[in-house]
Amino acid sequence: MRKFMEEFKAFALRGNVMDMAVGVLIGGAFSGIVTSLTDNFITPILNFVTGQAMYSMKDIAGFGSNFVASVINFVIMAFILFCLMRGINKLMSLGKKEEAADPVTKVCPFCKMEIAIDATRCPHCTSEQPEE
Repeated sequence: MRKFMEEFKAFALRGNVMDMAVGVLIGGAFSGIVTSLTDNFITPILNFVTGQAMYSMKDIAGFGSNFVASVINFVIMAFILFCLMRGINKLMSLGKKEEAADPVTKVCPFCKMEIAIDATRCPHCTSEQPEE
């Protein structure tokens, strides 16, 4: 059972699975914005232009409030998911140690100045570097 849980954890917390989950949630929140835009802005304008329905002043004054609420909901959802992913990424990196990068410089044995690792001559003292 322990091995099963470890395998599930490795699968569920892989980068691409988490990215897909965030994409689905952001997509759901964004679909609310698109639906609200269509229902609250585009459809009333089309109905008004084509003469299908006349809106009262009450309808015209409040017809953008649902859209604004959907946009605010989307921003809040995106912020919460950002914070959640940031926390998960920190938790995933706790046990990992950074690998030491390959050195890019070395010390000249003659003048003790730092030089490029692939240099054949020291730019400071012009001595030839021994092969290592």
